[in-house]
Amino acid sequence: MKVCGIMEVGHAQAAVDAGADAIGFIFAQSRRKVSLDAAKEICESIPSSVMKVGVFVDAGKDEIEKTAAECSLDYVQLHGNETPEFIQSLSVPSYKALPIKEKRDLDGIEEFPGRFILLDSGHGSARGGNGTTFDWSYLKNISIDKKVILAGGLNSNNIEMAVKEVNPYMVDVSSGVETNKVKDIRKIKEFIIKAKNISRMKEEVQ
Repeated sequence: MKVCGIMEVGHAQAAVDAGADAIGFIFAQSRRKVSLDAAKEICESIPSSVMKVGVFVDAGKDEIEKTAAECSLDYVQLHGNETPEFIQSLSVPSYKALPIKEKRDLDGIEEFPGRFILLDSGHGSARGGNGTTFDWSYLKNISIDKKVILAGGLNSNNIEMAVKEVNPYMVDVSSGVETNKVKDIRKIKEFIIKAKNISRMKEEVQ
């Protein structure tokens, strides 16, 4: 369970208290872009058991590695046109985020290195955080040799269906826990509790 686009200590703390497994910081151009100083402050307030993820779009190798070192990031999430070779060259653990509009957008998914792959909606003007979903049925009957992080338009109303249809390793929420484009502590807690309960029920059934 990852909450992305965190810009304030209070929002990060609410997510952690509710049981978030990861916190995401956006360093690319975005209304959710966080300053390096703010990200460092937030990261210092997060327990080491919670994964800290930096989001970049076509940033240079030096910028990514410097930011990751200063903020003690556990992973970087790459939303641009980064090649498998570029990702492989990074000294910090990294994974690719793929925008999905059509089923063929999943072609070549195994070329990217890393334990994870994030699948986001390709519908919308931005590289992510558009609040839109993609057709989850594209993931049926295909084998992905990575841990799938599902993103794109998730909220408390559709999280149960998303988990049932996709069975992802992790879900990633951003706009779905906002009110008037600002993180909403009530929505953060509601989403995480619901997502955790669904995962727990699945484990009990299995």
